[in-house]
Amino acid sequence: MTEPVDSSYTDAALPIDERVEILLGQLTLEEKAGLFFQTMITMNPEGSLSDGDETFGLPGNVEYVTHRLMNHFNILGSGPTPEAIAGWHNKLQELAASTRLGIPVTISTDPRHSYSDNPLAALTTGAFSVWPDTLGLAATRDEALVERFGDIARQEYTAVGIRVALHPQIDLATEPRWSRQLQTFGEDVELTCALGAAYIRGFQGTTLGHDSVATMTKHFPGGGPQLDGEDPHFAHGREQVYPGGRFELHLKPFEAAFGAGTSQIMPYYGMPVGTDLEEVGFGFNKGVITTMLRERFGFDGIVCTDWGLINDSEIMGAPFPARAWGVEHLTPRERMIKALDAGVDQFGGEACPELLIDIVRSGELPESRLDVSARRLLREKFVLGLFDEQRYVDVERAKQIVGNADFVAAGEAAQRASITLLTNTDALLPLSRGSKVYVEGIDSEVAGRYGTVVATPAEADVAIVRIAAPYEQRPTMFENFFHSGSLDFSAGQVAHLLEVATVVPTVLDVFMDRPAILTPLVDRVGAITANWGAGPSALLDVLFGESSPQGALPFDLPSSMAAVEANLPDVPFDTVDPLFRFGHGLRYS
Repeated sequence: MTEPVDSSYTDAALPIDERVEILLGQLTLEEKAGLFFQTMITMNPEGSLSDGDETFGLPGNVEYVTHRLMNHFNILGSGPTPEAIAGWHNKLQELAASTRLGIPVTISTDPRHSYSDNPLAALTTGAFSVWPDTLGLAATRDEALVERFGDIARQEYTAVGIRVALHPQIDLATEPRWSRQLQTFGEDVELTCALGAAYIRGFQGTTLGHDSVATMTKHFPGGGPQLDGEDPHFAHGREQVYPGGRFELHLKPFEAAFGAGTSQIMPYYGMPVGTDLEEVGFGFNKGVITTMLRERFGFDGIVCTDWGLINDSEIMGAPFPARAWGVEHLTPRERMIKALDAGVDQFGGEACPELLIDIVRSGELPESRLDVSARRLLREKFVLGLFDEQRYVDVERAKQIVGNADFVAAGEAAQRASITLLTNTDALLPLSRGSKVYVEGIDSEVAGRYGTVVATPAEADVAIVRIAAPYEQRPTMFENFFHSGSLDFSAGQVAHLLEVATVVPTVLDVFMDRPAILTPLVDRVGAITANWGAGPSALLDVLFGESSPQGALPFDLPSSMAAVEANLPDVPFDTVDPLFRFGHGLRYS
């Protein structure tokens, strides 16, 4: 016979800790286990509940909520309208309310305000306001702008029901080849500390509350020092190394994040090699999570693993092994026990509460261990107001808030402010309106609003060419979402750019998701700008003098791959004779 429910935990007048204990005391083992898993979820484009997604192998919404009793989800996709997302969120909350205790769902998201499109790291914006990527925010050097971004993103997220940001990423980009730099604040520890804290304040406010978006700051204890710059999403990038002995430096941004009150922490996939720590991935590493994070820094918030540490998976028909570095030999059951013993509260990208239930029932883990994490997970739902008036969102308000004119204008201004002028030979810039322009990588219609677009360099007064920083092609589709390998442009690309530059003065704009080596080009083109996510209009506004360049490099630009290869991965500013230093950025006179 089912025990009657004591619903006094729904009384908003009671202290939160008391409400947590009233609810926790009524949870079955199955209900506790459901709290421990946060995984990807989809919605139908018009806002109805989804039956699942074959591409990512995801079950349907009903299966997750009513059968597996899960209530933390990372929403995929960026196409639906704000009202569709808000409507879907409300339907999902209604579904959760129909369960025995009515525990509300918590929706999280990867970054969705920038130009990035990496399904394993960030999403395109859809209807949300569009801003430069985090490196671009760093290029502005503007704490107030970063906090304003966080506040605008918070308003847009909460309008559609998103209450957890799976960001910021405050790793130090000390290995120039690393593929995850775009979502960092760059190479400098002081800048990262200042801007990371501002970012968290923007999302959470001074204290976490009903209007906040909780930040899951990552990747503790700093994910930048990757061997050869390879990324630990993949087995060949699992090693994190500290040949320069700078482990402590990479902790400093997290100290600033704790000071700003970050609610959650995500450890990275990588495993430390050559330190006193156990050589296992940080999500399994008790020395990192319990000894360092919990005891040394006193962090008592939620610790959620990075996605997919426990079970192998398949995406688009291709195998995607669990990122269980250092514990590949363990079974999923043993991995789960090790991660819980390390001190994690939640498994990202996993949806197997039945395994956790069986572990407890077999006596391998006491149920009291689940209670420790369940308290944290439930408490945040209460703090965010999800048991109260914040459970549902106003669909019409979502339509008005997300992507409104003021927010869009602020994002566009930030795009312009982030563009960094590296060279400007003979004061080629700013360009004159009405010039005859040859363009590559820019829509001709947009360029036509600034000058007369011509078909060949020979017809032009100036050429404007947009390119991306180079990377090496890798064997699988998902590896190529993570730009890795050499930072040298190919000989063919250099030859083409120089061919254009010999015909007409040329402006080269480079999307600097990694610090490209510009040495073969720097003295041969008229001007070079760097961007970290800026639309063509934002760039052209700067090139044609509608706005002045304001950005500054968030990292050194190396002069050669030899210098990159000699760089100590954990040491900032370690490449010999960089072409341009951190902070470089010219202005119009």
